[in-house]
Amino acid sequence: MIPAYIETIDKDLLGDRIDKAWGMLKSCTLCPRKCGVDRLAGETGICKTAAKARVSSFNPHFGEEAPLVGTRGSGTIFFTHCNLMCVFCQNYDISHLGYGQQAEPDQLAAVMLELQRSGCHNINFVTPSHVVPQILESLRLAVEAGLRIPLVYNSGGYDRVSTLRLLDGIVDIYMPDFKFWDAKVATDACDAPDYPAVARRALVEMHRQVGDLVIDGSGVATRGVLIRHLVLPGNMAGTREVMRFIAGDVSPNSYVNIMAQYRPCGRADEVEGLEGFPTTTDYTEAVRAAKEEGIRRLDRPRRTFMLW
Repeated sequence: MIPAYIETIDKDLLGDRIDKAWGMLKSCTLCPRKCGVDRLAGETGICKTAAKARVSSFNPHFGEEAPLVGTRGSGTIFFTHCNLMCVFCQNYDISHLGYGQQAEPDQLAAVMLELQRSGCHNINFVTPSHVVPQILESLRLAVEAGLRIPLVYNSGGYDRVSTLRLLDGIVDIYMPDFKFWDAKVATDACDAPDYPAVARRALVEMHRQVGDLVIDGSGVATRGVLIRHLVLPGNMAGTREVMRFIAGDVSPNSYVNIMAQYRPCGRADEVEGLEGFPTTTDYTEAVRAAKEEGIRRLDRPRRTFMLW
């Protein structure tokens, strides 16, 4: 499988994408927050990131979905900070507290190559929405040095279509969350009332670029969209409406992982309803709703001890 970015680079299109992405940081409009700060001059907005990306960790990861993990793991690169900032984030120390180190483009490229050498099936950018220019810049260096495995864009679903279009022909696998259907829940959880509308537009664009998830004969994903949906207590995520949208407006053949591992981390106790755990009934009803709304490809459930 030849990654999409190889053809894009062969057509000499990557340089223009990099220039456009960096230009968006001058008065930052990279993500839906549109903070308008000059990140190139060291200013920061909600994502607390200026011109340099920060990385908290990287490693072959075996806890992702089976089509990403395969037999040799998914090469995850966890970026520090986030543009969404959910109060219940399970990586609160990374997204809110900023644990991580600044990475120059050549260092990030070296990380990609190290993960490839370790045998990983893909490079999995975790929380990349606020560092797209830095990723593209580093990718150019990594490809020149021999990178040849697929790229995964693993985001919270809070992505601008204009930014995603810079990744057309670059990203092989999109793995967005669709977190909330209700604007009030999105407001309470991450101060983003536009999240449901933004996520809908983002998923449609992602699917336009790469289509349904394609899995090769060895069970490893090579291209397409894999959607995550975290079950929240008391159906606060609006699972049925989310699944109805995915089946009707994206594709009924969408590969969806309905996740049961919610736990009240960070400042979850500040939002009524998020201070507890989802029940077994919450999860089983979410799965049933997905099937009833026409979702045919559900990720195999994993054993969890989080449900009450």
